Amino acid sequence: MSNWGARVKKVEQLAQSFQLNPLTTPYKPRLWLCQPASTWKLFPRQCMAISFAQGCKEAVHVFALEKEQTPPGQRIYLVTSYSELWYYYRTYPQSLMHCYEVIPEGAVCKLYFDLEFHKPSNKGSDGKTMVALLIQYVCDKLLEVYDVKCSAKNVLNLDSSTEEKFSRHLIFSLQNAAFKDNIHVGRFVHAILQPVLTKGRSGSCLDDGVNSVAKDGKPGPDAVSPQMKRCKQGKEDIGFLRIKSKDGQDCLFVDLGVYTKNRNFRLYKSSKVGKNAAFTLAEDNKLIPKPEKRISVEESVFLASLVCNVSFTGQRILTWDVPDMNKSQIPVPLCTQGLASTSGYPLPQEISLSYILTLDEDDQAYLMDDAGNIELSQTPQSTVCPEKTPDGWGDERDDQDYLDSLEDFEQSGGEISDQLLLKCVADFDSQ
Repeated sequence: MSNWGARVKKVEQLAQSFQLNPLTTPYKPRLWLCQPASTWKLFPRQCMAISFAQGCKEAVHVFALEKEQTPPGQRIYLVTSYSELWYYYRTYPQSLMHCYEVIPEGAVCKLYFDLEFHKPSNKGSDGKTMVALLIQYVCDKLLEVYDVKCSAKNVLNLDSSTEEKFSRHLIFSLQNAAFKDNIHVGRFVHAILQPVLTKGRSGSCLDDGVNSVAKDGKPGPDAVSPQMKRCKQGKEDIGFLRIKSKDGQDCLFVDLGVYTKNRNFRLYKSSKVGKNAAFTLAEDNKLIPKPEKRISVEESVFLASLVCNVSFTGQRILTWDVPDMNKSQIPVPLCTQGLASTSGYPLPQEISLSYILTLDEDDQAYLMDDAGNIELSQTPQSTVCPEKTPDGWGDERDDQDYLDSLEDFEQSGGEISDQLLLKCVADFDSQ
């Protein structure tokens, strides 16, 4: 009987160890039989999420989440598929109500605009009319420069206005055409708005708009690109885009700061932290997405609102070239620095073995429970005494030796073949 009691105690200790130190993340089933296995992973840093998404075989994307009662600007980054995000988005609207799409650097995307003005400072401005005029102007320029036809029926018009602020998002769903990335979108937008930018008065924030055109590879006022030669300037009056800021300065109706790499763009049905104004379909929206099989009308609107939700079949890629661009000044993507090489493709540092082994336990400790609450996991330290731990369960000395060996190998510039990695996995499984 005493031996039986010892065996029960040993099993209880082992069960406790597994509970405190799970080997894998909780299993999540497929939402539908025809869809791939579920992917839902949270990260504390954007670069880690992007690196993980780039290494996934599934079609996953990166989103940013904000939580109530957290420091301003602090965000959690989620990697999942569009369909799975929508499933939990409508199931747990309270915990996912502050959600942003991350527009990855270099990703093909739609043409998009962020429009806003302070209503008390612009009492004579008619927001709806300004939006309609801007859409028509942009459609004319797309036809003029790229020979791409579109109208208001190709533009998803989202509204999150309040009594104090007029706010819209415009997402252009062009037929068989998309931009190379959001940097090219920004160049195009800057170029077609040159007439109003160059008329800004000294000391106004319109001057900042002109100066920002020459930064980050965007064409300056004097730059002449092939597309600029086809873009006829000065014929249309776009003075309606000039507005007053809250402090009375001359500003632009179009936010020119949303065309940067890895930009976070607020989602349909999401609001900012501390605000109740979520994006909904505007009254003057004319784009009505056609639902596909097994997709509701509401989900179709959600999918149409995603800037990077672009089909790669038969797409014409639109670009805006920069003349005499110094290629040596192109910034190196943040997530491709510090690579550990293999015989296949180089792995970003954020998913190399030596990096993963040195991660702080609190670094990836965000979890979503069954109720949809996203919290920082406070995993308690194991209360099992070392001398009572079952034989063969963990060896700190071996772990440190493995870590030292990996660091020495990577610093020496060695290369691990795929065959060797597979052999190590097979040997480990056979033990």
